[in-house]
Amino acid sequence: MSSNPFGRSLRMKLLFRRMSVSAPRMKIKTHVPWPLRLLGMALVVAVGGAGALWAYDLGRSITGFGTTREQVVRLQAELDRLRTEHEEYSTTANAAESQLNMERAAQRQLVTQVKALEAENTKLKEDLAFFERLLPAGTAAQGVSIRSLQAESVAPNQLRYRLLVMQGGKGSAEFVGNLQLVVTVIQDGKDAMMVFPDGKTGDADKFRLAFKHYQRVEGVLTLPEGVTMRAVQARILDKGQIRAQQAATL
Repeated sequence: MSSNPFGRSLRMKLLFRRMSVSAPRMKIKTHVPWPLRLLGMALVVAVGGAGALWAYDLGRSITGFGTTREQVVRLQAELDRLRTEHEEYSTTANAAESQLNMERAAQRQLVTQVKALEAENTKLKEDLAFFERLLPAGTAAQGVSIRSLQAESVAPNQLRYRLLVMQGGKGSAEFVGNLQLVVTVIQDGKDAMMVFPDGKTGDADKFRLAFKHYQRVEGVLTLPEGVTMRAVQARILDKGQIRAQQAATL
């Protein structure tokens, strides 16, 4: 039987390698029963869950979200109270605005009334000044007379007139007649006279007179365009006859 020196040498090298420090290390595992493994896993899960809950509660308390049911009820009650106060304030504000609008309307009406009273007061003052120029009744002349004729231009072709016609004497009968106004103008560079009423416009009723003691007459005359008014003369006519007359320059 022949021997193989090469093969025997190779086996010896492998044996020495296994027995040397360069040989692979062996791991020894301890056998743990499965109930203990489950218990350990449960402990790990419990500890992790408790930590997670603690972190969650800590975060809610830090951020202010840790609100209890009592706090929710209290906040809801506070919200209801604020809503009620808001409604009360809104009602009060609406009532105040309505009152303010009423006061403003009353103030506008009062301003209108004051203006009307001022205009009436001015008119009364004018009337007083007008009548102060009259002679006392005891010294008034017999018959019809014109007192205090006033005339003024209120527009280029309009003339306002005011006069008072009186009849002196006690127990005088009612006077019935007409007023006639004669306006002296310059028209087309020439002097001219215009008589009112002219019998064409149909306004003779405005110039009728009917009084026992006095009658106030006033109005506005409209003249043709382009005329220049110089003077006006008032005449009292009785059955076509001049009973009194008075003139005023413009």
